[in-house]
Amino acid sequence: MMPLQYDAIIVGGGPAGATAAIRLARAGWSVALIEGESFPRRKVCGECIAASNLPLLDALGVGERFAALAGPPLRRVALLWGRESISAPLPAAAGSRQPWGRALGREQLDLLLLERARQVGVAVWQPYTAQSLGGSPGAYCCVLRPTRDHGQISAGCDSAASPGAASLSLTAPVAIAANGSWQRLPAERAQQPTRARGADLLAFKANFIGARLEAGVLPVLAFAGGYGGMVLADGGLLTLACCIQRSALQRARRADAGSGAGDTVQACLQQHCRGVADALASARRTGEWLATGPIRPGLAVARRDTALPPFRIGNAAGEAHPLVGEGISMAMQSAWLLSALLIDCPEARRQGSTALRTHQGLHARYSAQWRRHFMARMRLAACLAAVAMRPAAMRAVLPLLRRSPGLLTHAARGSGKIRSLHLGPQETTS
Repeated sequence: MMPLQYDAIIVGGGPAGATAAIRLARAGWSVALIEGESFPRRKVCGECIAASNLPLLDALGVGERFAALAGPPLRRVALLWGRESISAPLPAAAGSRQPWGRALGREQLDLLLLERARQVGVAVWQPYTAQSLGGSPGAYCCVLRPTRDHGQISAGCDSAASPGAASLSLTAPVAIAANGSWQRLPAERAQQPTRARGADLLAFKANFIGARLEAGVLPVLAFAGGYGGMVLADGGLLTLACCIQRSALQRARRADAGSGAGDTVQACLQQHCRGVADALASARRTGEWLATGPIRPGLAVARRDTALPPFRIGNAAGEAHPLVGEGISMAMQSAWLLSALLIDCPEARRQGSTALRTHQGLHARYSAQWRRHFMARMRLAACLAAVAMRPAAMRAVLPLLRRSPGLLTHAARGSGKIRSLHLGPQETTS
């Protein structure tokens, strides 16, 4: 079977991959978007979408649908530590018709964006796994294999594929990694796994119905060895998400013998954050606890760990500590930055002897823009996480926060909650 030809291959169908796919397709690119899981699906994520992202959702053509589904506007932030609860206003996005962020479950958000990608002509290969990704700038080749039996594959895949095919090949001059922080690209899977460390951060998430949390409040949780957050998302569903160091979880499990890891995490949060215990007092968990990790925040946008690196967006490019809830924002905004550079460079879609030089230039420009937009919030997130996980540091800063709770507002502003990308007139009205 001859390879199917596209202008761009994107591995990963989450918010980053779908955003890039929509933008490129609407600019006339032929795009293949590869996603290994069927949607809708739950995912470990705090699910907050900052006000800075709402203009992007409008520009992508899903803003109205998002507004109809999402939870209440998030107007206040609260810090919960032990019996302490300190709150302050969240910063409002100036001049915006939607000045505050909101929360939407990943089951809804990912499906919303992927459906939009299909509407604008993206070839969505789902559920497919990228078995290999090789070639070079200007001539990438990706071999796909269905994640499960072809008869169960979601509608929307490229009709050129034979129903009985075990695998198929796609080619494109541009390859983009939007595969998150835990899934590796094919060339990375053979690398030696990193040794487990006590300081590793493991991520957990659960949803609850009937929780008592004031609408519009975004509590941030701090406890020894970890941090987390709660938020009311769509349908009044409460999302509780946290990161906990492996060593702290091991200690908690020894003290809570016989319980599952998720139940131990919940008990730990309720014990060390009174606000969590109050919120969940009459709540019922819906679905299982989800867990993943380890999370290792840091920069990967300029990584050269393979001979033929694709462009990286989302958590594949760099990840801030989830404490600040900027994962979705950074994913979509990094995809927007890269797609803008690609659209403005017609040579990116061409093959030939100049392709390598063209892609090297694009990598350099994208890396510089990425750092300019995201490095400050990554550094701030790392500092805040270091304080939140250390009781001694928390005891030192609490008196200051009691006197000046507005510092929480400044921290939220510094983390990027209202820093929007510049959108041209054609993008804001499309």
